[in-house]
Amino acid sequence: MLAFISARQAGLDDPLRLRRAESTRRVLSLELNKDRDVERIHGSGVNTLDIEPVEGRYMLSGGSDGVIVLYDLENFSRKPCYTCKAICSVGRSHPDVHKFSVETVQWYPRDTGMFTSSSFDKTLKIWDTNTLQPADVFNFEGTVYSHHMSPVATKHCLIAGHRQEVLAVAWSPRHEYVLATASADSRVKLWDVRRASGCLITLDQYNGEKSKASSEAANTAHNGRVNGLCFTSDGLHLLTIGTDDRMRLWNSSSGENTLVNYGKVCNESRKGLKFTTSTGCDPEFAFVPYGSTIAVYTIYSGELITMLRGHYNTVDCCVFQPNFQELYSGSKDCNILAWVPALREPMPDEDAAKQRLNPAFEDGWSSSDDEG
Repeated sequence: MLAFISARQAGLDDPLRLRRAESTRRVLSLELNKDRDVERIHGSGVNTLDIEPVEGRYMLSGGSDGVIVLYDLENFSRKPCYTCKAICSVGRSHPDVHKFSVETVQWYPRDTGMFTSSSFDKTLKIWDTNTLQPADVFNFEGTVYSHHMSPVATKHCLIAGHRQEVLAVAWSPRHEYVLATASADSRVKLWDVRRASGCLITLDQYNGEKSKASSEAANTAHNGRVNGLCFTSDGLHLLTIGTDDRMRLWNSSSGENTLVNYGKVCNESRKGLKFTTSTGCDPEFAFVPYGSTIAVYTIYSGELITMLRGHYNTVDCCVFQPNFQELYSGSKDCNILAWVPALREPMPDEDAAKQRLNPAFEDGWSSSDDEG
């Protein structure tokens, strides 16, 4: 660490390198925080989480019970043991509560005054955070599995939503008009919403070379339902997950399968799987629900770093807080868990130094009668 600081002071190093190194160290030390609880409100599984990008302070959760909860993650007590309290919720008694399972919640990217939710009740709702009333409601003919607002759009305020068998959608964080969709027919498509034809490319796991075993496998991203996708923070790559127990990394510009091998990535979910990636680390990491655990992979090498264990049932979603390198996860066990970087333990030499008082700081006065 001292070497990083010295190099930065001398102007020999990128100022961001120290931050990346510390962020990476913190992610690698993530552990279940026994001193921090998230108030339990949901009466059934937690399907979706989202932390607003403006302050990184408020978190939304949506559950299988149709309930939406808003949490404050700030620790005002400044005590090591505290509970992240629910500020408010759209509970079962609320007149505008979703009738069925909430599958996606998302904050408006520019302001905490608005958020969105979509549900198996075939609706997408725009909420006023202050009044907790819907500002608008969109009704669809089919089930809404997922929706997403672009984090970088400046010239449009489109919400991408799909019904029927499109299980996941995500706007590119690099190009405001580019959208990715994943479906139950094993396909992942990239779209430019300005184009009449729309579709830019259909991702092919074989990179254009048809499988010798089956020609039907051509132009598919997975050999099963594709129920999760996530862009890397820089938007240069796209991660997808399928029920074939595989995760794949794609070049989001060319559509090429990079062939990174993550091994078996257990995925038994019959609906959308919400996973996430780190920001500001080197290397970057992917946090993937894996049964009742969360698997942490290095994105570009495919190495499985660790498995975060703490839930008692299947994990359906997780969200990364980049300001403090914290992770929150939701599960069918109705709990939301907080994973935070472990505190640095002092080195043995540091403890010894604390016990040895520097003579320069010792009191020079003595009450001995023998000294005069």
